[in-house]
Amino acid sequence: MSQTKEAFEQSEPAAENAVVAHGISKNYGDVQALQNLSLEFPRGQLTSLLGPSGCGKTTLLKIIAGLLEPTSGEVEVNGHAITGPGPDRAFVFQDFALLPWANVLRNVSFGLELRGVAKSERESIAEKYIHDVGLTGFEHSYPHELSGGMRQRVGLARALSVDAQVLLMDEPFSAVDEQTRRKFQEDLLSLVQHENKTFIFVTHSIEEAVYVSDQIAILLPRPSRVSEIIRPTNFRAKGAENIRRDSEYLDIVDEIWASLRTYVE
Repeated sequence: MSQTKEAFEQSEPAAENAVVAHGISKNYGDVQALQNLSLEFPRGQLTSLLGPSGCGKTTLLKIIAGLLEPTSGEVEVNGHAITGPGPDRAFVFQDFALLPWANVLRNVSFGLELRGVAKSERESIAEKYIHDVGLTGFEHSYPHELSGGMRQRVGLARALSVDAQVLLMDEPFSAVDEQTRRKFQEDLLSLVQHENKTFIFVTHSIEEAVYVSDQIAILLPRPSRVSEIIRPTNFRAKGAENIRRDSEYLDIVDEIWASLRTYVE
């Protein structure tokens, strides 16, 4: 098979401004969720965390976000060890996490408002990203007036508007229908191509991981650590509409499933 597949120890050095997790362990009482996990996330690429339920994908994402403190180890962003949440990272939540009393424009600009950006400037920035995610015309709509897919677009626009260098995405498309999910996946490929950011993406879907990712980190059941890194290559230049029909794409999906099926109860 023509894709690059290698253990973490054999991977290339982290790209400049990448996120690097060094020896991360996390215990919840007597339960060890993560065990000495090390992983590099290159800038300008999307890395998916993929593994069986309960393997610590979201735990790792929250540690990188600074929302959880590791039991041991550290995370570096742009070469600096993190000690908590910071403006260099933005989180796209599975359940949208919108302000129900605020319209789309206010929701998207809220992070900038918290940073003290002037109203005219933050609204101008918000309008750009509202346009980029396909919500032009809905600036003054409220969350209850939007579909689930539209609310998720608002959450994505809000994360993009603060210009964080790292976007952390926790199963952001799981709550929408299949048609909307596929459109989101295509839009995400475009964002990765045009936004020079580090995307870290948690998903339970093998097909989704292979479709959107520059690299896929396969995590073992807890105590979780990296089993292998898979880097899809050749089919990615063929265009979003052709990826799912490519034989290499299908082979990688089957290979990952063969690797993970022994962990599915």
